[in-house]
Amino acid sequence: MNDAQKKIQLRNYKMFATGLFVLMALVFILMTILEKKNPAHWIGYIRAFSEAAMVGALADWFAVTALFHYPLGIRIPHTNLIENSKERIGDNLGNFVVENFLSPENIRPYIQKIKISNFVGDWLAKKNNQENLMRELSNIILDILNKLDDKEVVNFIGKKAKEMTDDVKINQIIGNGLHYILDKEDHQRFITNLSKQIKEYVLNNQDMVKERVKSESYFLIPKFVDDSIADKITNGLSKYFEEVELNEDHSLRKEITDKLYSFSKEIQTEEKWMQEFATIKNDFLTSDKITQYSLDIWNSIKKSLSKELEEEHSALKNYIQKNLSELSQNLQTDEKFQNKIDGWVRATAYKYILKNTHQFGGLISSTVGNWEGKELSAKLELEVGKDLQFIRVNGTIVGGLVGLIIYTVTEFFI
Repeated sequence: MNDAQKKIQLRNYKMFATGLFVLMALVFILMTILEKKNPAHWIGYIRAFSEAAMVGALADWFAVTALFHYPLGIRIPHTNLIENSKERIGDNLGNFVVENFLSPENIRPYIQKIKISNFVGDWLAKKNNQENLMRELSNIILDILNKLDDKEVVNFIGKKAKEMTDDVKINQIIGNGLHYILDKEDHQRFITNLSKQIKEYVLNNQDMVKERVKSESYFLIPKFVDDSIADKITNGLSKYFEEVELNEDHSLRKEITDKLYSFSKEIQTEEKWMQEFATIKNDFLTSDKITQYSLDIWNSIKKSLSKELEEEHSALKNYIQKNLSELSQNLQTDEKFQNKIDGWVRATAYKYILKNTHQFGGLISSTVGNWEGKELSAKLELEVGKDLQFIRVNGTIVGGLVGLIIYTVTEFFI
């Protein structure tokens, strides 16, 4: 029922209650006139009933009217109560709602009934809903991308990148990284591969070794002696590095590892390395370069995202749709997952409501308090005024009956 219908209904009930008062007044006038001309006993009873009914009707009219208005426009104390007490009404109403409807014992039974996992799972299982969700999400993200100020985004990325690089100690990162590799013994593969490469290089370049030996030897030394020395050098080197390649416990491996550990510590602790890497970082990450990097990053992200979101069956959309299907299936079939989701929703809702109950009360209080007094009075009268008119009707009837009883008792016993 809208406000216009409520106004018509309220007016009709007011007319009914007022009409009943007018009827009692006419009956009283008529009985008073008849009583002067006709001393019939029954006239007194009717007159007593109508007289008391008028008093009851007027008293209840005053009580009902005093809630919403000044009776007859006269500023009688303690009347027009709604308009004059709207702040207190708002506070009391807010406290009433919080204490009686938002208390832990009242909201807990409703929170425990929340089971959102099945509903979401069934909804997501429908392909049409998935497509609609994807479409709406794509439109929202595209709208955000298009509305973002590119310059502000680039400045933000550049600022955050500068903050990150200012705190980054490259020597610590490289030193720790090298230390991690050594702890995991990943460098052993490098030593193995390097030893193999050196061995093969020596074997494949025996002629070069011979030429080097000849060029460095004395002219009196025979050629076969030079060749023999070159063969021993190449064979010795190739066998040595073959041993390093095949023997995981070779002394050279240990020596290289110790040197690398020492170098890792040196990078992290010595001032010269700190300054060296700081210089490299500052030369590489100038303000202009950071701005350019930030612009390139943002343009790449924006272009890629826009393309993926605009295409009907892009890789991103297919990936999201696949995960939505898996999520809907888990929400429908995985009882453990369902309980986890529902439990999280219930706990979050319960904590949020209890945490913000005072805000609900404050919202009600401020809303009622901010209403115009006449507006609040009119709103309440529309909602409850119809029922209050029955108080006037009941007051008329009950008053008449009480008057009749008093008159009867007086006639018979006094």
